[in-house]
Amino acid sequence: MRASDLSREPELVLGKLQEGRGSVAIVGAAESDRVGKQPDKSALMLHAEGARNALADAGLSVSDVDAVMSTGRQTANEVPEYLGIRPRYLDNTQMGGCSFIAQLQHAMVVINAGVAEVVLITHGESGRSRVGMGARTVPSDSLGGQFEAPFGVGGPATRYTLAATRHMHEYGTTKDQLAEVAVATRKWATLNPRAAMRDPITIDDVKSSRMIAWPFNLLDCCLVTDGGGALVVTSAERARDMRQKPVYVLGTGEATHHNLISQMPRFHVWDAAVQAGQSAWEMSGATPADIDLAMLYDAFTIVPILALEALGFCESGEGGAFVEGQRTAPGGALPMNTNGGGLSYTHSGIMGCISSSRR
Repeated sequence: MRASDLSREPELVLGKLQEGRGSVAIVGAAESDRVGKQPDKSALMLHAEGARNALADAGLSVSDVDAVMSTGRQTANEVPEYLGIRPRYLDNTQMGGCSFIAQLQHAMVVINAGVAEVVLITHGESGRSRVGMGARTVPSDSLGGQFEAPFGVGGPATRYTLAATRHMHEYGTTKDQLAEVAVATRKWATLNPRAAMRDPITIDDVKSSRMIAWPFNLLDCCLVTDGGGALVVTSAERARDMRQKPVYVLGTGEATHHNLISQMPRFHVWDAAVQAGQSAWEMSGATPADIDLAMLYDAFTIVPILALEALGFCESGEGGAFVEGQRTAPGGALPMNTNGGGLSYTHSGIMGCISSSRR
């Protein structure tokens, strides 16, 4: 960049972002054969099933793949070895439930750079049965083991409570409003024959379910299941000749502001989602008013409320009121997590690639 361009830096960055709009497309999307409890399948096998099904959806084979991006506990080269792929580019991103979405942006960069033409993004996790997953431990010499575990942080539920309780303190968000998310998501799950939990529930059911970590009752918390999924991504040009109608990627964003929950800059505001969302909106040219359907991570009922605020669907502090009256349920103004989400459909530990199926 020339010195004379420094004053135009925001404009130049926006121009670069917009160059990516619609440049790549998802041409295959599928899940493992089953999701739920699968004690007969390892995490690696669930990767493979999702990959096989997504490639079949795209009308491609493993020989067409030249880049593999995977998540979970597998190393970057385990999935291609298992599938018999000889890729020229590998990515093993692990940043929790948004890993696959970040890899979609990585795929866009790799394809547009000419490094690869067909990118396979895979996930597989034996979250419930723990086959090929290893022990659940927090090493005492890790950051979490040193700076969170000694103070009572014992797992995801005890971490997300910090965000939930601060949001309640700052904005008056209520347990009834959190329960609205669980009830609406369950209504969508009743329409999905693959969903793990399909019995209708009420706000009172959520509030009277077993306490896990205040303010979360059991039905405020995601499921723990087994499952896998995959996406096939290619250039917009090649996508025109694929079996399925392409789903063009119009905008993406990626950011991180903390790893440990104790280091979250503001517990009641999801700052990284604000930053990533801004990038996605700017690249796409869209606004929240253009969105007819939202699929927002719901590990706990507070998470989509934070996301709705961070992405601009409502102002900070208004997320609780926004979801009232079953606004995100079938028939509501903004359908959200229409497969039943992590709260009622399935949640293997991290989720984003599972639920990508066209079915």
